[in-house]
Amino acid sequence: MQDPEAEAPADADAPVELSEKLTEAVAAALEQGDLERAASLAMPLHAADQADLLEQLGREDRAVLVAQLEPELDPELLTYLDETVRGEVLEQLGPAQAGAAIAQLETDDAIDILEDLDPTEQMALLETLPTPERAAVEAGLAYPEDSAGRLMQRDFVAVPEFWTVGQTIDYLRANPSLPDDFYDLYIINPRYEPVGSVPLSKVLRSRRGVLLTELRMKALHLVPVEEDQEKVGFTFRQYGLVSAPVVDAHGRMLGVITVDDVVDVIEEEAEEDIFRLGGVREGDVFTPPMRTSLHRAPWLLVNLGTATLAALVIAQFEGTIQRIVMLAALMPVVVSLGGNAGIQALTVTVRALAMKQITRANMLRVLGKELLVAGMNGAVLLLAGGSLVLAWLGQFDLGVVFGAGIIMTIIVASVVGVAVPILLDRVGLDPAVASSVFVTTIADVFGFFAFLGMAAWYLT
Repeated sequence: MQDPEAEAPADADAPVELSEKLTEAVAAALEQGDLERAASLAMPLHAADQADLLEQLGREDRAVLVAQLEPELDPELLTYLDETVRGEVLEQLGPAQAGAAIAQLETDDAIDILEDLDPTEQMALLETLPTPERAAVEAGLAYPEDSAGRLMQRDFVAVPEFWTVGQTIDYLRANPSLPDDFYDLYIINPRYEPVGSVPLSKVLRSRRGVLLTELRMKALHLVPVEEDQEKVGFTFRQYGLVSAPVVDAHGRMLGVITVDDVVDVIEEEAEEDIFRLGGVREGDVFTPPMRTSLHRAPWLLVNLGTATLAALVIAQFEGTIQRIVMLAALMPVVVSLGGNAGIQALTVTVRALAMKQITRANMLRVLGKELLVAGMNGAVLLLAGGSLVLAWLGQFDLGVVFGAGIIMTIIVASVVGVAVPILLDRVGLDPAVASSVFVTTIADVFGFFAFLGMAAWYLT
């Protein structure tokens, strides 16, 4: 097997990327007790790749590698780790070492780490932070979870509206406490309200004597400090923003949100919807089995109840099934197609609601489109299913009932797949949480009722 180190580029400054071979080499080195080699392979990786490497290792190997990397541990590593794995690493580092690492992070990243901890662990780490950093973090934690206040950076560049380009450039050069990275300069009035913003590149290209307010300023999209992060993500996506000022109830500037943080928010919100549709939680891959079981069991119990409801419907047609045994073989096909059609419509609708693509103005049009699509797909499956039964069993009447049951179930399931999440959204509930339970239950119950009811009426 080729040595993974041989895969490294000849240029010593070129970044080393995580690969399966490198992961296997680190795991092998840890298994053999060669800790120095394991650390030397992991150290050149970017913090994000180091986080992925730690997540791919077993718990014991992860602890050993963290202990080896600890003297030179990149604090950014903590921001990339899964919540469960990060909790293990923080516990291993201890409050002093973990607090020292968190103190080196941007305020929003520090808040993101601390907000996932229980109050006791959170307080232990806060006590280790220097006073200015602790005050900033505690102020951020005081805002509602998933709000702009939690997301914003407290370090930004704001200058008076009467300054010239030259004064601004001199200030930027002389001030050592500026953020490491920033994109826009915010122009504020005496009440500390943002009145405009100018890209740093425009300032550098302008003459020194020009007033900042004479430059072509970007339109401001003010973000209220308690705005939900999902709305913040929509604003950035809608208007193609790089950064946006966060203001309090009086319009005073408190901080700034940048696009790199919004990318994480958009991904987080999308993942959250996907996990909720499946009845699971983020981080299930790394969560201990007992906690994972406790997270999933309630939804399985709900499904047990809905399945029992479907079974009660079947029981009402016991006599019909005994007379026509093939109905028992064809029932699962009908409800499976209906369930799939419902989930297809549900998935598209939940995502469209998250993207603000469905409103009162186009709600009925979206519902009508899904009804038309369901009718077209149902007609195709009616012909295909009916022909299949006719060719298989040679029973035309059973083929008609089977095909009709399919088209009716698909139409109902598709309409329900659109209507349920829209209704839940209108009453203020998260459509991603409970929609799948309602949709699959209605699709199953109606599918069994329609197919067996038609069989009882038409065939017996």
